[in-house]
Amino acid sequence: MQKNIRKYFPVFALPTLIAFVVAFLYPFAMGIYLSFTKFTTVENAKFVGFDNYIQAFSDKDFLNALWFTTKFTVVSVLTINIFAFFLAMLLTKAIKGTNLFRSIFFMPNLIGGIVLGYIWNLLINGVLNKYGVDITFAAKYGFWGLVILMNWQMIGYMMIIYIAGLQNIPTDLNEAASIDGANNFQILRHITIPMVMPSITICMFLTITNSFKLFDQNLALTKGAPGKQTAMVALDIYNNFYGRIGWQGIGQAKAVVFFIIVAVIAFVQLWGTRRKEVEH
Repeated sequence: MQKNIRKYFPVFALPTLIAFVVAFLYPFAMGIYLSFTKFTTVENAKFVGFDNYIQAFSDKDFLNALWFTTKFTVVSVLTINIFAFFLAMLLTKAIKGTNLFRSIFFMPNLIGGIVLGYIWNLLINGVLNKYGVDITFAAKYGFWGLVILMNWQMIGYMMIIYIAGLQNIPTDLNEAASIDGANNFQILRHITIPMVMPSITICMFLTITNSFKLFDQNLALTKGAPGKQTAMVALDIYNNFYGRIGWQGIGQAKAVVFFIIVAVIAFVQLWGTRRKEVEH
């Protein structure tokens, strides 16, 4: 059996490897190269060294987008995971209709980002119009609108992951802790949270990366208004490519910087949370 696997392994692995190189590795390497050039098309790229990176960090719109994205990510990651975790705890209790509620909470994750953005644009503006403003009146409205949208979309998805982790906790542990006199908070702190750390690792990773990379919802909900104050990094990069002539290389440099930031934060988070995981 092992000989057959080794014999046919290249046959099955080669198509995937080719697809990975063509669809990801080559475009990624080309993107890094183009970040050091001035170009409008790939054929007329002219090497300019670190000029694109210098201009990127000199662009106030990019720095504002980076700061706005960071604030949004911190708030979204905390709120999504806290609400999802406690909803998961509630829906793992012996109450009627838990499967129905799980399905209802998960459904927003199935809706596309652009559609979600327009839906929440109508809903939020419907409320704000009563006070003579709309979501683009001030940056704070756009910020909290994006936070609400992101929570509504992702809480159900994270909840399902937390439910899987909670259901994997041996009931004997909680029973033994209760017999020993532990209260609910002590059980939560010393048993529940340590035992669901693998789920926390996954949910933290997904919420951090998805929050940083948010684009569709940002485009549909605020388009960066007012005055690009609510533009996140992905939208700022998009505007560079398609809204500013001659800024393609700078936009590509921003994309490389953005990738490095997200990758470093994601790996640090994975390293930090995996250290706290316990063996079941």
